Amino acid sequence: MLTAGDFRKGITIEMDGKVYVIVEFQHVKPGKGAAFVRAKIKNVVTGQVLEQTFNPSSKYENAHIERREMQYSYNDGGLYYFMDLETYEMLPLNRDVVAEAMKYVKEEMTVTVQSYKGAAFSVEPPNFVELVVAETEPGVQGDTSKAGNKPAKLETGTNINVPLFVNTGDKIRVDTRTGTYMERVK
Repeated sequence: MLTAGDFRKGITIEMDGKVYVIVEFQHVKPGKGAAFVRAKIKNVVTGQVLEQTFNPSSKYENAHIERREMQYSYNDGGLYYFMDLETYEMLPLNRDVVAEAMKYVKEEMTVTVQSYKGAAFSVEPPNFVELVVAETEPGVQGDTSKAGNKPAKLETGTNINVPLFVNTGDKIRVDTRTGTYMERVK
C-alpha cells in the first residue's frame, strides 16, 4: 500500500480498478485548511491524462507493471505475434494494442511488451531503429545548400520527413519517441 503523500514521478498505482502512472505531483499546504497532493496521472492502458487532488493519508494499491523483452515474429490479419525470448512462447496481440509501435517495428526486431496482471496493454519499440527508405522523391542537384525536408516512406509503411540528400534505398536511423529522422547509416 502507498499513501498519496508518498507519490513520486513514475510510480504506478491502482485506483478505481484502473492503473495509473504519476506524471507530475505537488504537495500543497495552503495557509487555511488541510494539506493535499495535486497530481497529474496517466492511465497506462488508454493514455488518458487526468489532474486530481488527493488526501495525503489516502491509501492506494501499488501496481506492478511487468516489462518483457520479446521479438516481433509476424502478423496474421489483425493479430501480431511476439515471441518470448526466454520461453519461446508466442503471444498474439490485437492491432489496437500495437498499432502505434508497429510504425517503426519490422520482423525479428526486439520490443518491450508491458503487461499488468498477465494482460498485455502496450508495446514499446526501441528508442532508435534503423530502417530503409522505401520511396522518396530524388533530391534536386544544387538544392542541398539550404536546410529542407521532403516526405519519405519507410519499409514499415510509415511516412516521415527526411533531409533532401536522403534517397530511396538509404538506411536511416529514426527516433521512435518523436518519429523524426536522426542520421543516415552507412
